[in-house]
Amino acid sequence: MNWSEHAWNSIEQIYEKILDMPFNKELMAGTLTTERFRFYMMQDAHYLSAFSKVLAIIASKLPSAESLDFIRFAEGAVVVERALHENYFSAWQVSEIAEISPTCQLYTDHLFRRAYLDSVEVAIAAVLPCFWIYKKVGDHIYANQQKENNPYQQWIDTYAGEEFAISVKRAIAIADEKAAQLTPTQQQAMTEAFVKTTKMEWMFWDSAYGMERWKV
Repeated sequence: MNWSEHAWNSIEQIYEKILDMPFNKELMAGTLTTERFRFYMMQDAHYLSAFSKVLAIIASKLPSAESLDFIRFAEGAVVVERALHENYFSAWQVSEIAEISPTCQLYTDHLFRRAYLDSVEVAIAAVLPCFWIYKKVGDHIYANQQKENNPYQQWIDTYAGEEFAISVKRAIAIADEKAAQLTPTQQQAMTEAFVKTTKMEWMFWDSAYGMERWKV
């Protein structure tokens, strides 16, 4: 069993909980309120800005070929997904992004800490759920969605798309290549980072559904 298979087994129950979240079930059915989806997209704009920077930090710590992969990942986060946001924001006539939520702040701080303070292998493991979970959720929603007049079809198509699938596959392969060179203890550190980020993914969707804001 390679590292990624072991890591996925470690978060299987969390992933099932993510699929069962009201946000994702209602998005799949097309019944999620516009207010909740708009809140989610605004927080995702904050998240993606940080995520692209984290990927660039990881790229700076890798050999040239792998570095180029992470630079492309960062570019994808900025170009492809920001275009998705801009289309929705234009339709909603949104001119200003809401303040970052407590959970989004926690999540992005977590990724920056991993990228700056941990080994590059642990940093790669920490960002991997951001690819892999979204691809798996996107595929699940695409396969089970309400396909007629779903207002979130563009979001669904983006994360279930072939271009995103290629990036996810490459990110998993790099993680496995790095893990194969490590001791069991070092691999465990990668797994712990992977699990923590997966929990953050659950928290992010949960906070979006609750439209979480600072209390003071």
